[in-house]
Amino acid sequence: MPIEFLGMGAGNDSTETSPATTPFFDPQYAARIARIHEDNNWDHVLFAYNSTTQDPSVHAAWVAANTERIQLRLAHRPNVSHPTFAARSFLTLDHIAQGRLTVHFITGGSQADQAREGDFLAKDARYGRTQEYMQIVRRVWSGGSFDWSGEHYRFDDFASGVGPFAGKRPGISFGGSSEAAWAVGAAEADIYALFGEPLADAAGQQEQVLARAAALGRVEPLRWQIAFRPIVAATDELAWEKAHAILSTFEARRSAGEVIDPVRHYNQKPEAAGTQRLLAAAERGDLHDRALWTALAKAAGGGGGSATALVGSYDTVTQAILDYHDLGFEIFGLRGYDFVPDALEFGQHVIPQLKQEVAHREQGRTAEEIRASHAAARARVVGVPS
Repeated sequence: MPIEFLGMGAGNDSTETSPATTPFFDPQYAARIARIHEDNNWDHVLFAYNSTTQDPSVHAAWVAANTERIQLRLAHRPNVSHPTFAARSFLTLDHIAQGRLTVHFITGGSQADQAREGDFLAKDARYGRTQEYMQIVRRVWSGGSFDWSGEHYRFDDFASGVGPFAGKRPGISFGGSSEAAWAVGAAEADIYALFGEPLADAAGQQEQVLARAAALGRVEPLRWQIAFRPIVAATDELAWEKAHAILSTFEARRSAGEVIDPVRHYNQKPEAAGTQRLLAAAERGDLHDRALWTALAKAAGGGGGSATALVGSYDTVTQAILDYHDLGFEIFGLRGYDFVPDALEFGQHVIPQLKQEVAHREQGRTAEEIRASHAAARARVVGVPS
């Protein structure tokens, strides 16, 4: 079970701490940042979705044509297309990428952003639609013609002429921190993604999903992903200097009334359960476990997830990530505050030692033994205050 790393397949260079110096979508920058990840030990890049962004599927196709190995994680919201169309689009993209695609299905954490594209379903109803949508997509990928009559979709005698690349369907990724999300992910996901919470909180969510999967009789194992903002340097002192500079810049830009991020909407009341959980952790303290810093989540307010940081030296953050890997997290989503230098620094100084250490730890162990050790680690931390 090798450890893997997912970076941001950005379309421009803007972050919370620096305005864009590129067009809103710059194809040359998009190809460059993807190749930087590919050439510096990263395994995946994410193409995010929001009502204001470029079409992530076209963005991903462009990157697929300009890279060779990096895996593509395509975010997709079910409200924007019919599932039969989406299923064929995904298969087409996967052929362009020659089998490198995983689709991350997003139910949507902002009622306002859903409404911008004509979606007025309540949140829990959206989870039901997302589950039905994923079931249809998976069924299309399995081949043959079929009818469908569900709560949200109905059609007759559909079949896709294009099938999975080399006979292997794309992966299915899903995330969420509510009871409705846990139920859907337990039933449908290959990969379950969480935001970066303290160890005990993250393990508690894993247990919730696993309990629901067991109740459904699911036998194939879930893969686990977790997301952080990495702030690293050669020493702990330098990393913390960088962290506090990032926080100061973020707060200064917000106080000046600048548009910090045209995609995320800061200072709005958070609707997503994942964001609410991050803010609750931040209220308990700024620093958790070995290196988890929540001050940025507090500063971001309602600005969405992936706002907690791992701060420290290369060695400190390596050990912090290994703490989460011990719980069963295999994929780490990491988005810096300065895309190019952060991807280079993390890819060159942290990823190699993590991959080497995980390979050493797991040498000679079976998958069943590794999963048992992860379960034991979760049992140790669940219920322990962070």
